[in-house]
Amino acid sequence: MNVTEAVQARKSVRAFLSTPVPEDTIRQILIDAARAPSGGNVQPWKTYVLAGAARDELVKRISDHWAAGNYGEGTEYAIYPKDLAEPYMSRRRDVGFKLYELAGIARDDKVGRLNQMFRNFELFDAPVCMIFTIDRNMGLGQWADLGMYIQTVALLALDHGLATCLQEAWANWHKTLTQMLSIPDHEMVFCGLALGYEDTSAKVNTLRSERAGLDDVKFFGFGK
Repeated sequence: MNVTEAVQARKSVRAFLSTPVPEDTIRQILIDAARAPSGGNVQPWKTYVLAGAARDELVKRISDHWAAGNYGEGTEYAIYPKDLAEPYMSRRRDVGFKLYELAGIARDDKVGRLNQMFRNFELFDAPVCMIFTIDRNMGLGQWADLGMYIQTVALLALDHGLATCLQEAWANWHKTLTQMLSIPDHEMVFCGLALGYEDTSAKVNTLRSERAGLDDVKFFGFGK
């Protein structure tokens, strides 16, 4: 798989096989991902990797919260702007509607939507969870670096026959994560990532979100 093929193939997988991922594979992915671009070579990312009993304990803790009617602790940053303008809101709604349709959930099925949301915290059955944090003193440039690092992890996973789902939803459990993983106070939870082997038989994994292409690109100085 070349770079173009990997970029085209990467998607958010929402149904995984329970097949374990070798630790050596995960370590190699993270070693290689450290080559991601970083302004001034600051490398602002921090990564916490959970598998086996640790992964299961995290899922259980969130499941216990959910069963008690606690659906989150709030995020420390706004995942989306308060007033998301067009065309961004339509793009977000469109992919959401398509996801629920593939999952067999009607638009007015509030319980079904809530259950699908909880699937995030079961990691869609993926055997590995990564949690990414960043130092609170970092600025916008370093947040961009963190995003490029996570994208690099996702692309490298494909090279090992693995799939991923990037999950900002985990920012909603920053208190639980901080306590369980002993995350220092100066680090902020940004997102999680589910890692494993794709369940290719799952209909929900056929979702292919639309992209704007060159609609938002302006060219200068190229002939006609």
